Amino acid sequence: MVNPFSIFAPAKLNLFLAITGRRADGFHDLVSVVATVGWGDTLRVAAGVPGEFHLACDDPSVPVDERNLVLKAARAFVGATGWQGGATFSLEKRIPMGAGLGGGSSDAVAALRALNEISGERLPAGKLAEIAATLGSDCPLFLSDGPVTMRGRGERVEVLAAPAAVRLRGRRVLIFKPGFGIATPWAYRQMVAMPGSYLAVDAAEERLRAWIEAADAPAEELLFNNMEGVAFAKFVALPTLFEQLRDRFAVAPRMSGSGSACFVFLPSEAPMAAMQQLIRSAWGDGTFMIDTRMT
Repeated sequence: MVNPFSIFAPAKLNLFLAITGRRADGFHDLVSVVATVGWGDTLRVAAGVPGEFHLACDDPSVPVDERNLVLKAARAFVGATGWQGGATFSLEKRIPMGAGLGGGSSDAVAALRALNEISGERLPAGKLAEIAATLGSDCPLFLSDGPVTMRGRGERVEVLAAPAAVRLRGRRVLIFKPGFGIATPWAYRQMVAMPGSYLAVDAAEERLRAWIEAADAPAEELLFNNMEGVAFAKFVALPTLFEQLRDRFAVAPRMSGSGSACFVFLPSEAPMAAMQQLIRSAWGDGTFMIDTRMT
């Protein structure tokens, strides 16, 4: 019997996100730099009845049936290993849904890691990454330590070279999300309808290469997201606030993934109270905000 234990499931930020085109299989190709942060969900795990998996969550809006990626991850793990055990999961949910912060994917990978530990490390890291990729395009990144680059549909993950990663690790960020979410499938459909919103892969790689090779280029110069165009066209509250933040505080806000969560790097003496007041006055009391750091 394995004693209950907890696994941290961090949120992620797409610092650089270039969607380069639609693939023949219906997915999209991308080039991205992604960093996790020191804030996220917590998945508590305990050994359970053999062959059974159960999930509870402190957020009643989160499905706890087979629609949840935690349980899908458990089934995928069993399918890959033939493990006969079971587990009970309890999810402390902090990452908002429909935010572009990878909450569901991070939870799924936390479940894979937990089951691998309970079962006696049946799978090596490479095989875990293969299973993770079947659950979601951004799942594999949560198996890496530190900022990574993602390519393909997200399954090709490489740890960012140390000289570049050091410019990102530990940077303080404010993450903020309006009361509405943006469905990722909708955002990609909009890009299909607006092919001019894609960035050619060569151009994306050149932008990324230039930042990596410029040793003195700050993290702010990396920031890019061509999914903002389709999101901003419908959700005008996003670009309106971005303009206000730039004008008043001289910062560089960006959207993470397909949104609706956004983020901004914070200077050491950031006027947090004034910045938070501006965001809340623009987006209302339902606005979510968290002050954290990249890991």
